[in-house]
Amino acid sequence: MKRFYAIAGGLLLTLSAAAQKVNHVVLITIDGFRPDFYQDASWGMNNLRMMKDSGVSADGVNCVFPSVTYPDHTTIITGVKPAKHGIYYNAPFEEGKASGKWYWYYNAIKVPTLYDAVHAAGKTNANVIWPVSVGAPVDYNIPDVWPLGKKTDRRDATAAATTPASLWQEIQNNATGKLGPEDFTMVREELVMDENVARMGAYIITKYKPAFTTLHLACADHYEHMQGRDGLLVRKAVSGADRAIGTILEALIRAGIKDSTAVIVTGDHGFVNIKQSFSPNVLLAEAGLIKDIDKADWKARFHASGGSAFLHLKDKNDKQSLEKVKEILAHLPADQQQLFRVIDRKQLDAIGADPNAVLALAAVPGVTIGGAVKGAVLKDAKGGTHGYYPDFHEIQTGFVAYGPGIAKGNNLKEMDLTDVAPLIAKLLGLQFNTADGKVPAGVLK
Repeated sequence: MKRFYAIAGGLLLTLSAAAQKVNHVVLITIDGFRPDFYQDASWGMNNLRMMKDSGVSADGVNCVFPSVTYPDHTTIITGVKPAKHGIYYNAPFEEGKASGKWYWYYNAIKVPTLYDAVHAAGKTNANVIWPVSVGAPVDYNIPDVWPLGKKTDRRDATAAATTPASLWQEIQNNATGKLGPEDFTMVREELVMDENVARMGAYIITKYKPAFTTLHLACADHYEHMQGRDGLLVRKAVSGADRAIGTILEALIRAGIKDSTAVIVTGDHGFVNIKQSFSPNVLLAEAGLIKDIDKADWKARFHASGGSAFLHLKDKNDKQSLEKVKEILAHLPADQQQLFRVIDRKQLDAIGADPNAVLALAAVPGVTIGGAVKGAVLKDAKGGTHGYYPDFHEIQTGFVAYGPGIAKGNNLKEMDLTDVAPLIAKLLGLQFNTADGKVPAGVLK
């Protein structure tokens, strides 16, 4: 419906009133999302390319260190880096044998999030498998969580954490049909996980029309780990993610809120092909610094995170062990020293990484860092990974924004993940002053 507004001099301005107001934001992340997915038509992202042409896109988005899923996703909804928000890795560093737990629980986040700001404004949130969301202040919440051990069936763990408790069954009754063990996980060569995430999100949007909705599409990352930056399964996953985006766009039309909803698609990190794996903990074990992890008998130990590893001391004042590690690294053969660079504490502070690590190793592209304490220090590897120090293009993620309030046809050379939260807060008119990022110039109308 068109309305006419009088302005100075008696002129009339014709506007579509509904199209000017943003009442809803849908934030979608594609795990392992790269700018070439929407810049190169061969990837088959027709929905996203339409959004790019009708909205704003970026050539690259700088992620955090380590450039892995949980820290990056938490930066997206807080606007700050890991040193402030407290989600330093995917899985917490544990003194003894790793339990297998990741940072699933929202109470691990140390700063306000967009979910908090939305609730403070009296608005509603929704979520489907956003990281670090168990127990989040989300009205319709299907969080990212799974059972410990080798089980791949995550239905029970998800149902137990879903709020309201009735939502899990409601979703199956109205959106997905009855979910089997393989309908909500990534197995073999299937894309059903992203499909069902989209169906769940579409149902919640259509019925409840939340002000802020977060959705996480994980399949592309899964297959990039398997096949690297390219491969049939990667291409299928990328086009599948685009179809999932299409499902959400269609839901906005059915819900009658398309003209008042801004849609943002971004990611957590890019991807790098790998050929070698380097295991520095083997060196520390040989030097007597690691004796028995299961019994927490160690003095210095690296916590591996894909293309990086962070050194932790059992006793934070143990300068002798720290110097011993530095000496070990300095006396490696030249061909091994070329596999990484040392990131000192001052650099870790500057990039906002884990304040508990005394130094980190940043692998060069093509190398992944493992956490093993036994076996070969160096061995062959294949596929792809992330976690690298975020200072090169391949590890950057992407960004596309579309809808009311968003400029049309603009392209940004570069932005930061910390900029996403301030942008969403601005679109929704939220009070959100704790973010370190800023709304990038050229995104808003």
